[in-house]
Amino acid sequence: MTSRTPLARPRPASRPQSAPPRITRLRALRLSPPGGRPALSVRWDPRAAAVCLALLLAAGVTGVWTLTTGDFRIPVPDVLRVLGGDGNPAYTYIVQELRLPRLLTALLVGAALGLSGALFQNVARNPLGSPDVIGFTVGSATGALVTILVLGAGTASVAAGSVTGCAVTGAAVYLLAWRGGAATFRLVLVGIGVSALLSSANAYLIAKASFTDAQSAQVWLTGSLNGRGWEHVGTMTAALAVLTPVALLLARPLRMLEMGEDTASALGVRVERVKAVALVVGVGLTALATAVAGPVPFVALVAPQVVRRLTRSPGPNLAPSAVLGALLLTAGDLAAQRMLAPTQLPVGVLTGVVGGCYLVYVLARQWRDGQG
Repeated sequence: MTSRTPLARPRPASRPQSAPPRITRLRALRLSPPGGRPALSVRWDPRAAAVCLALLLAAGVTGVWTLTTGDFRIPVPDVLRVLGGDGNPAYTYIVQELRLPRLLTALLVGAALGLSGALFQNVARNPLGSPDVIGFTVGSATGALVTILVLGAGTASVAAGSVTGCAVTGAAVYLLAWRGGAATFRLVLVGIGVSALLSSANAYLIAKASFTDAQSAQVWLTGSLNGRGWEHVGTMTAALAVLTPVALLLARPLRMLEMGEDTASALGVRVERVKAVALVVGVGLTALATAVAGPVPFVALVAPQVVRRLTRSPGPNLAPSAVLGALLLTAGDLAAQRMLAPTQLPVGVLTGVVGGCYLVYVLARQWRDGQG
């Protein structure tokens, strides 16, 4: 009898593998004295740098366009002459006293929101981990409302109340999420719950206030840049000058945290300390931005995620997120001023519409990926 050799069963066709993630090639820029050892080494991603420069150019064009528009139109060459210090008195007054402070406030507040959103989303490792979703912006608004409606303090105390409210909210969320460490999913879930609680408290404060106080508070809660002057520019400039260098120093450990907390800890990253410092810096940026412009929604949520898709690079993308936040708020304020002219809408209305649509897109995409 002849033995039959069993035929090998054909292997099922394997699923086509998705394309591997883009590997970011960082280049090093070394600055050294003549004949000496390198004194400073900075690593940078060429694509991220190109995206950042393109966003800066777009923000500059949008800013100049903002300075030309209004009830009294000013040609672009005259705007540029005013900015160069050689304009006629009428144009100089309109640009430097009425339009430029509002524009600079929009740029600085947007940069602060974009930077804080990048910090929070990298700590939470979740696209929903932005300050306006996990309650920090609402907590900042609660502190300001208590200052205005309960204590009856003036506008000078709103900043202190906003910072205090945001700091207390951030500490509460961090402590409630702590179980031997602040797990990322607990931060998001606890933050959403605290946000809902504080929103109810804000509604109660407005309902119990007088009609005049409630009306002014409601306008502020929408998020607006109307009437912003050079004092607001000074506040945001000082805040960014102090907090931005600290945030940039966190870029490397935050990039390493994306490999996992255990791996980052094995590589020498003090995980909980990095998280705590990032939350403190993000809380400070969010609180001061809210104190100046009110709780402008969704800029901190949208900017880091759009930047990640533009740069196609992992990591915090702090600088591009700040630039895109400035561009988004400046473009939103321009649209709010001119869309229904002469009626001016609060900028929070525009960012709320755009950000709400983006939030629905993010949730639908996460649900689809989870089902797939």
